Amino acid sequence: MRENNKKIKHGFWRNKLLSEMSYEEWESICDGCGKCCVLKLQDVDTEQTFYTDVSCKLLDCKTAQCSQYKNRKSYVHDCISLSPDNLASLNWMPDSCSYKLIYNGFELPDWHPLITGRRASTQETGNSIAGRVTPETELGSEEELFEHIIDWD
Repeated sequence: MRENNKKIKHGFWRNKLLSEMSYEEWESICDGCGKCCVLKLQDVDTEQTFYTDVSCKLLDCKTAQCSQYKNRKSYVHDCISLSPDNLASLNWMPDSCSYKLIYNGFELPDWHPLITGRRASTQETGNSIAGRVTPETELGSEEELFEHIIDWD
């Protein structure tokens, strides 16, 4: 247990900028919540983003994981690949996003897998959309999306 606490105290995310992280470190920052993979609506006048409980067609709704993560842009051409270079401009990312938290100088939440050592902790603590979304392929029409607005945070 002591070794785990030492690892937490000196976590790489506290000692590196996002741009300095290796691919593996960068990927481990993602808590796997899936909130970035839900369809969003934006008010054209206020630019306010509204989240829905409708997921991208590639999202496994039971696990909140992308079924085609490595090749997702081949299937969903407008899928955004998050990077240190574009993070600041993606104001639609949820406030609870671990990348956004670190970028803004905040700590990772105590339920984050890097803190708990368990990938399932995001879902166990109710911070995942797993089991709470409908795939976009089940929508009858685009207008129906307005009926699915939800506040995830």
